[in-house]
Amino acid sequence: MTLTITADFAPAASGVPNAQPAPRLPLRAGVGLKPQHFGEILETAPDLGFFEIHAENYLVTGGPFHHYLGRIRERYPLSIHGVGLSIGADGPLDIAHLDRLTALLDRYEPQSFSEHLAWSTHGSAFFNDLLPLPYDQTTLNRVCDHIDQTQEHLQRRLLLENPATYVEFAASTFDEATFIREIIGRTGCGLLLDVNNAYVSGVNHQRDPYAYLTALPLDAVGEIHLAGFAEDCDAAGARLLIDTHGAPIAEAVWALYAFALGRLGPTPTLIERDNNLPPLAALIAEAHCADRWIEYARRNRAETPA
Repeated sequence: MTLTITADFAPAASGVPNAQPAPRLPLRAGVGLKPQHFGEILETAPDLGFFEIHAENYLVTGGPFHHYLGRIRERYPLSIHGVGLSIGADGPLDIAHLDRLTALLDRYEPQSFSEHLAWSTHGSAFFNDLLPLPYDQTTLNRVCDHIDQTQEHLQRRLLLENPATYVEFAASTFDEATFIREIIGRTGCGLLLDVNNAYVSGVNHQRDPYAYLTALPLDAVGEIHLAGFAEDCDAAGARLLIDTHGAPIAEAVWALYAFALGRLGPTPTLIERDNNLPPLAALIAEAHCADRWIEYARRNRAETPA
């Protein structure tokens, strides 16, 4: 199945007067680009909609990663996903990091750039985790300021990813969906809808992930992420899901994805796998499964009377 429709999901971001046009990824599924698969991708040119990289693996100017990425970028659309900007941190953004991101985005001209609603820095300390935030007015103001600064610096629209969380703050005065809606309304950024994160957080906090998705500003979604999780128990013996990106996508997440596409229509979708990396063929199979759901959503939308 080859689909060539493209996404045109939003106008240029407000508050970014010289920003590049809205991202346009194919309405297909893609996979995360891993070094283990560089050679096979170039040899076989698999039928995939796009590839996504983690920005922080490519912030140096040279080396083999750039050699292979440059060749693959000639053949495929690209999404760049940041994991180190620390948008929710209580300190200022790292301008040197923003400069390196700017250089990377200018070099490869990706169709999408995204980051997380989380923090990972405090002062000079960096934590190898995406940590949760209190959803209150102070945090909202800070996150919006950081997103405005990021979009202005990069001169492009950011997609903000909903997090997977294991704890919540008693001080929160917004629920997460409302907090995200406020951010998008104020900054003009888009939403990267991580369906696995929505399911993981819903189970962990004993909330309905379907209701959560419905409450999000779905008209701002520019890309979807799908991934696998691990299962454990918390100290009280309750079910605890961990967003590991180390397993096949669970049936419950596929079901939630189908529900999301029913609301959104066809949407570019990434298969995330960062641990226990399987053969490329297994990732392609999951991507083609997502392609079938995307095509189903396209047909349903075309057949639904206006």
